Amino acid sequence: MKVIISIFLAINIVSLSVFIQKKELMQSIERGKSVYDDFCIQCHLHNGKGVEGIYPPLANSDYLTKNIDKSIRAVKFGMKGPIVVNGIKYDNVMANQDLLNEEVADVMNYILHSWGNKSKEYITTKRVDSIRIK
Repeated sequence: MKVIISIFLAINIVSLSVFIQKKELMQSIERGKSVYDDFCIQCHLHNGKGVEGIYPPLANSDYLTKNIDKSIRAVKFGMKGPIVVNGIKYDNVMANQDLLNEEVADVMNYILHSWGNKSKEYITTKRVDSIRIK
């Protein structure tokens, strides 16, 4: 009987933990939309499709999903130099927006879960803080 109760409690604790993390992710995505609207929409547009050859797409972006830490670094510090996104070369400058780590995490969560992007990632401020400029 004690084993059954222990298993039941363990399942409930895991379920509660998943629920809390999902709720935190949803709140982060909501905050991230505001950050996106303030800082990113001018170049990457309201639909995340960017401008071909000038501003790379964030919607269905192979670069974004395969290079999450590089993408975090770009949002956190800005970026310059060539990248290839969905087979198209981009070589523009993304200015440093001086975002706080929480804003970087929130906007990354928004981008990773919008416009058809179906990431399993939940970007935390701890992860953003660990990213260094190269």
